[in-house]
Amino acid sequence: MSLFTLALVLAVGLAGPLLATPKRFRVPVVVGEIAFGVVLGRTGLGWVDADEPALSFLASAGFALVMLVAGSHVPLRNAALRVALRRGALLAGLVGVLAVPAGLGVAALTGTGHGLLYAVLLASSSAALVMPVIDEKGLDTPAAIATIVHVAIADTACIVLLPLAEDPSRAGRAGLGALAVIGVGAAWFAAMRWLRARGVTERVHKLSKRRHFGIELRIALISVFGLAGLAQLVGVSVMLAGFVIGLALAAEGEPRRLARQLFAVADGFLGPVFFVWLGASLDLRALASQPRMIILALLLAVATVMVHAAARLLGQPLPLALLAGAQMGVPVAAVTIGTRANLLESGEGGAILAAAMVSVAVTAWAATRAAGSPGPAPSTGGDTRRDTS
Repeated sequence: MSLFTLALVLAVGLAGPLLATPKRFRVPVVVGEIAFGVVLGRTGLGWVDADEPALSFLASAGFALVMLVAGSHVPLRNAALRVALRRGALLAGLVGVLAVPAGLGVAALTGTGHGLLYAVLLASSSAALVMPVIDEKGLDTPAAIATIVHVAIADTACIVLLPLAEDPSRAGRAGLGALAVIGVGAAWFAAMRWLRARGVTERVHKLSKRRHFGIELRIALISVFGLAGLAQLVGVSVMLAGFVIGLALAAEGEPRRLARQLFAVADGFLGPVFFVWLGASLDLRALASQPRMIILALLLAVATVMVHAAARLLGQPLPLALLAGAQMGVPVAAVTIGTRANLLESGEGGAILAAAMVSVAVTAWAATRAAGSPGPAPSTGGDTRRDTS
């Protein structure tokens, strides 16, 4: 891959911010990046070769970093989460239980045999999409806090379960690999907490800030890529490694300076490379030529809405119930894993992403309706990132 190709990929990635800028449409950034990747990849002009080793390598690094940012958005230090923990867990449990027969039903109707995979997709949510929406709209009612808990539980559980559901024949090995990644991530978190308790972290931060060394960013990148390397070694997706490190940062309280640096690397470089690569790797011509896959996309989209709308049975406002159905990270991971391991049928990856795009559109509507709901309650939480900039 030449540097001209990398420049082209990054230029294509600018389509994301451009489409997200108009207030009338509010297209999520990743949707534009994936869409233009489709145009320049296998489906369209063929200018971007998703099989190119260097591009694929950068995309893997971007995938890990995107999931780190998603994990860091989970507000684990928010005191209000503990109050809403039971209700949020009930919401996540209800949706998860209903997702199983729904996923199996979709697989039976379309004949793909991927019922467990669809169940995980239907039960999943996206902290990276939902958390910023809740913050932007100022949603701080008890129901909104319960939604945060619901999304955090669903996101974490589905990321762990996805590799097991997508390839059941490797469930045992994948399970042990996932435990190894989680265990090492937990050990890293314990080590970071031990260093912080002895003042080492603060001294390193001051030195890094004064001398412009970027030590905290370097440590974060070493950690996520090291754990991602372990994940590849044990046959687990780098998605889990990134999310585990992100959760550790969220639990410890990610410094604002580090958050901005990670945002710059993820959203300014490796993230766009990953999403453009993902779009370029899809062959949507197969989806267009296979009515069965179009039906699959429609069934997944409808089932996602219905399964999450069932949270209304527990008294959750419908807009917030649908907001929790926003999906991006898990469907993207499913397509990425399935594409690389040849686990999906022709056009199936496109159908999964198409259904995810519908969930994003529903989320935009739900966010608007949820923001107009009366009776907000005072928030007991707040920004969990330490102001050490």
